[in-house]
Amino acid sequence: MPAVRANHLYKVFGKRASQAVALLSDGRHRDTIKDLNVTAAVIDVSFEVQPGEIFVVMGLSGSGKSTLIRMLNGLLPPTAGTVEIDGTDITTLSRRALRALRGEKISMVFQHFALLPHRTVLENAAYGLEVRGVSRAERHERAAHALDLVGLGDWKDHLPNQLSGGMQQRVGLARALTADTDIILMDEAFSALDPLIRRDMQTQLLQLQAQIGTPEEILNHPADDYVARFTEDVDRSRVLTAASVMEPAPKAEAADWERVAPDAPVVELFQRVAACDSPLAVVDKEDRVIGAVSPTTILSALAMPEEASSAVPSLANGAPSSTGRSPRSGTSSPNPRSPS
Repeated sequence: MPAVRANHLYKVFGKRASQAVALLSDGRHRDTIKDLNVTAAVIDVSFEVQPGEIFVVMGLSGSGKSTLIRMLNGLLPPTAGTVEIDGTDITTLSRRALRALRGEKISMVFQHFALLPHRTVLENAAYGLEVRGVSRAERHERAAHALDLVGLGDWKDHLPNQLSGGMQQRVGLARALTADTDIILMDEAFSALDPLIRRDMQTQLLQLQAQIGTPEEILNHPADDYVARFTEDVDRSRVLTAASVMEPAPKAEAADWERVAPDAPVVELFQRVAACDSPLAVVDKEDRVIGAVSPTTILSALAMPEEASSAVPSLANGAPSSTGRSPRSGTSSPNPRSPS
């Protein structure tokens, strides 16, 4: 599933916007509808961004790039078309639901910083977590870590007006990183940086993307001790999915097993796997068996990484016995989240 999907997006400013969209969708050029007194900022834009992908929108000044990016997180409603975030059409959400989705899934680095002038650098970096109700101690710890990543750890107690433009832009980047969302929208996020710092920040972002990975990878293979401590109290059953815990399955036997989707959360599999005499078959969209999940598989996956010194037996030769165990190592491939 794409992390972001834009479907035939239009954004027209003016009282006769709907009429303008109808004409534009019929092939009329924006210059031919000037008599409607409207401004067509975005015209029939469609694209998809996959998890882990860096997607770049390029264009001249005034071509609608900032307007487009603000439609992707709902700051601007489209005149026509839809925006889907992880399969959810955000154009249909209530204001409260949209704010909740933004807080959990999307962060943004603004072109003009958008820092709160009366708050310190640390408080600005932690603001997204404050809105989500995260405790002061935790959000400040996470914000301090992000500020260290962007080279501003020694400036956390300063106010924004005490920083240069480039430093303020790095605070915006730290705020996005602190929010720890799946998607980062960046509106010319490096435009105010000096060339050397810009290159360093771009390199840092690529390294972070490679480091962070999917939620399953963060839990099973934390990049460092900080990440390991941060995730140690996470309910793994709500993060891990059937695809991330499954083992190879004997296709002949699995043909008669109960089916389960790859993205099904482990927490939803407990009762189903307990009620079956055989493992659950994990199947793709074409109903092809790609793996299997058994009670032992789930128990092993829910153990902390350092505790799982041994793991489930392979199902390739049939369902496991209740006591059999064999060594197992992580096999998930990197699939970083999407800064878009």
